[in-house]
Amino acid sequence: MRFVILGGSGSGKSTQAQRLCRHFDIPLISTGEIFSEAIANISSNNRHVQPYLEKGELVADETTIEFIRTWLNKNDINSGWVLEGYPRTAFQAEELDFLLDDLQQKLDWAIYLQVPEAVMVTRSNGRSLPDDQPEIVQRRVELFYDRTMSILEYYDRRRRLLTINGDQLPEMVEQNILTLVSVS
Repeated sequence: MRFVILGGSGSGKSTQAQRLCRHFDIPLISTGEIFSEAIANISSNNRHVQPYLEKGELVADETTIEFIRTWLNKNDINSGWVLEGYPRTAFQAEELDFLLDDLQQKLDWAIYLQVPEAVMVTRSNGRSLPDDQPEIVQRRVELFYDRTMSILEYYDRRRRLLTINGDQLPEMVEQNILTLVSVS
């Protein structure tokens, strides 16, 4: 199974991505971890990533796509995966489809965790991550609504979108995902 987890900051993407990975015994591809690794490594890559993350902005499409392409090409993941934090724009979603075509893979489902804005902000502010400052959290939520909503239309047109109420206990969200995946 190959999944993309979509949702705003604080929607539960990481939690559900980890649960799906355990359930299906497949690897997690997290752009947050990929970008953190890039910043930690002294390389030319970190100058392309760090300024965006510090402001709560989305990393440039070309940079993000190249990171994902490199990761998918260097890791043996034919058995499936869960991609969390990517795509974040309709352009990235389309580029992911092109990349998967090149790799002779296809996306099974884009899972959208629908959570009210106030809940996303509250959850994000409750975490103690360095980039979860209130103004950065608010900026990420705004960006999600401004740029990411077009991805839902993209995947809906391709009949690959599952919308899940993410404003529930994590166990209930996971069960809802597994139920929809098994009957679809």
